[in-house]
Amino acid sequence: MFLGEYQHSLDAKGRLTIPAKFREQLGDGAIITRGLDHCLFLFPSSEWDVLENKLKSLPLTKNDARQFVRFLFSGATDCELDKQGRIMLPQNLREYAGIDKDAYVIGVASRIEIWSRDKWESYVQAAEESFDEIAENIVDLGI
Repeated sequence: MFLGEYQHSLDAKGRLTIPAKFREQLGDGAIITRGLDHCLFLFPSSEWDVLENKLKSLPLTKNDARQFVRFLFSGATDCELDKQGRIMLPQNLREYAGIDKDAYVIGVASRIEIWSRDKWESYVQAAEESFDEIAENIVDLGI
């Protein structure tokens, strides 16, 4: 399980260091793609396989399903950790997420999210202001 929040900077080649606590869980490879809220999703290959199977079962006749599958798959690419524990963030994904230099790498249970510093800090500030309300609204989900 991925937990925690870490701040890192991209190097001149667009590589991002993945926190040591996350590296072993990523194993031999991972998939990175556009995520929701203009962040990037980084999945261990095993988690991506689970998600892929679920997405393949969505009906082709549903427009929302087609759009969501296109969104995730068209932005997806394989990535591997180098010997220093870094991954290459493709230019198109950096542009999508607005990541220039500084990024937050956060653990979200079965995936890692990569955020631009500015977007993450804005998100956290807004979420903190409405956390109690959010908690009340999700009580119906069995949490």
